[in-house]
Amino acid sequence: MSPELIEHFRNPRNVGELPLPAVTVEVSNPVCGDILRLSAMLVAGRVQAARYKVRGCTASIAAGSALTELITGRDVAGLGVLDKADVEKAVGGLSNESKHAAALCVDAVRALVQSLKS
Repeated sequence: MSPELIEHFRNPRNVGELPLPAVTVEVSNPVCGDILRLSAMLVAGRVQAARYKVRGCTASIAAGSALTELITGRDVAGLGVLDKADVEKAVGGLSNESKHAAALCVDAVRALVQSLKS
Protein backbone atom coordinates (compact mmCIF):
# COMPACT_ATOMS: atom_id res chain seq x y z
CA MET A 1 0.00 0.00 0.00
CA SER A 2 1.23 3.45 -0.91
CA PRO A 3 1.82 6.20 1.67
CA GLU A 4 -0.94 8.26 0.02
CA LEU A 5 -3.46 5.44 0.34
CA ILE A 6 -2.55 4.88 3.99
CA GLU A 7 -2.83 8.61 4.69
CA HIS A 8 -6.31 8.83 3.14
CA PHE A 9 -7.39 5.72 5.04
CA ARG A 10 -6.08 6.88 8.42
CA ASN A 11 -7.17 10.50 7.97
CA PRO A 12 -10.11 10.44 5.57
CA ARG A 13 -11.23 13.80 4.26
CA ASN A 14 -14.80 15.01 3.79
CA VAL A 15 -16.59 12.14 5.51
CA GLY A 16 -20.35 12.51 5.87
CA GLU A 17 -23.24 13.82 3.83
CA LEU A 18 -24.30 17.26 2.70
CA PRO A 19 -27.84 18.51 3.29
CA LEU A 20 -30.21 19.47 0.49
CA PRO A 21 -29.94 20.99 -2.04
CA ALA A 22 -26.81 18.84 -2.42
CA VAL A 23 -27.07 15.98 -4.88
CA THR A 24 -26.47 12.57 -3.32
CA VAL A 25 -25.95 9.28 -5.15
CA GLU A 26 -25.17 5.77 -3.98
CA VAL A 27 -23.41 3.07 -5.96
CA SER A 28 -22.27 -0.42 -5.11
CA ASN A 29 -20.00 -3.11 -6.42
CA PRO A 30 -21.99 -6.35 -6.43
CA VAL A 31 -18.83 -8.45 -6.64
CA CYS A 32 -17.09 -7.19 -3.49
CA GLY A 33 -20.08 -5.62 -1.74
CA ASP A 34 -18.54 -2.16 -1.28
CA ILE A 35 -21.02 0.74 -1.19
CA LEU A 36 -20.16 4.41 -1.79
CA ARG A 37 -22.51 7.30 -1.06
CA LEU A 38 -21.34 10.59 -2.61
CA SER A 39 -22.82 14.04 -1.93
CA ALA A 40 -21.92 17.18 -3.84
CA MET A 41 -23.02 20.80 -3.49
CA LEU A 42 -22.82 22.75 -6.72
CA VAL A 43 -22.65 26.52 -6.91
CA ALA A 44 -22.56 28.24 -10.31
CA GLY A 45 -21.98 24.87 -11.99
CA ARG A 46 -18.95 23.90 -9.86
CA VAL A 47 -18.60 21.46 -7.00
CA GLN A 48 -18.23 23.69 -3.96
CA ALA A 49 -18.21 20.85 -1.43
CA ALA A 50 -18.21 17.05 -1.53
CA ARG A 51 -18.72 14.42 1.16
CA TYR A 52 -18.71 10.65 1.14
CA LYS A 53 -19.57 7.58 3.15
CA VAL A 54 -18.30 4.16 2.26
CA ARG A 55 -18.82 0.67 3.50
CA GLY A 56 -15.92 -1.31 2.18
CA CYS A 57 -12.27 -2.14 2.21
CA THR A 58 -9.27 0.03 3.02
CA ALA A 59 -8.79 0.94 -0.64
CA SER A 60 -12.42 2.03 -1.07
CA ILE A 61 -12.28 4.20 2.05
CA ALA A 62 -9.07 5.86 0.87
CA ALA A 63 -10.30 6.24 -2.72
CA GLY A 64 -13.54 7.87 -1.53
CA SER A 65 -11.55 10.38 0.48
CA ALA A 66 -9.31 11.17 -2.49
CA LEU A 67 -12.35 11.40 -4.76
CA THR A 68 -13.88 14.23 -2.74
CA GLU A 69 -10.68 16.21 -3.16
CA LEU A 70 -10.52 15.42 -6.88
CA ILE A 71 -14.03 16.65 -7.62
CA THR A 72 -14.10 19.76 -5.43
CA GLY A 73 -13.76 22.82 -7.64
CA ARG A 74 -14.56 20.98 -10.87
CA ASP A 75 -17.40 21.92 -13.17
CA VAL A 76 -19.78 19.30 -14.54
CA ALA A 77 -17.70 18.88 -17.72
CA GLY A 78 -14.63 18.28 -15.55
CA LEU A 79 -16.48 15.61 -13.62
CA GLY A 80 -17.30 13.84 -16.86
CA VAL A 81 -13.65 13.31 -17.76
CA LEU A 82 -12.57 11.92 -14.38
CA ASP A 83 -11.45 8.32 -14.77
CA LYS A 84 -10.08 5.39 -12.78
CA ALA A 85 -6.49 6.39 -13.47
CA ASP A 86 -7.11 9.77 -11.80
CA VAL A 87 -8.41 8.09 -8.65
CA GLU A 88 -5.58 5.54 -8.64
CA LYS A 89 -3.00 8.29 -9.01
CA ALA A 90 -4.56 10.26 -6.13
CA VAL A 91 -4.02 7.33 -3.77
CA GLY A 92 -0.56 6.50 -5.07
CA GLY A 93 -1.64 3.47 -7.06
CA LEU A 94 -3.78 0.42 -6.37
CA SER A 95 -2.97 -3.28 -6.49
CA ASN A 96 -4.89 -5.40 -8.98
CA GLU A 97 -7.04 -6.69 -6.11
CA SER A 98 -7.98 -3.13 -5.13
CA LYS A 99 -8.66 -1.54 -8.52
CA HIS A 100 -12.39 -2.01 -7.88
CA ALA A 101 -12.14 0.94 -5.46
CA ALA A 102 -11.28 3.34 -8.30
CA ALA A 103 -14.06 1.86 -10.44
CA LEU A 104 -16.55 2.41 -7.59
CA CYS A 105 -15.52 6.07 -7.37
CA VAL A 106 -15.89 6.61 -11.10
CA ASP A 107 -19.30 4.91 -11.02
CA ALA A 108 -20.34 7.37 -8.29
CA VAL A 109 -19.17 10.35 -10.33
CA ARG A 110 -21.01 9.07 -13.41
CA ALA A 111 -24.17 8.66 -11.31
CA LEU A 112 -23.69 12.17 -9.93
CA VAL A 113 -23.33 13.67 -13.41
CA GLN A 114 -26.40 11.76 -14.58
CA SER A 115 -28.37 13.02 -11.59
CA LEU A 116 -27.32 16.60 -12.32
CA LYS A 117 -28.54 16.29 -15.90
CA SER A 118 -31.94 14.99 -14.80
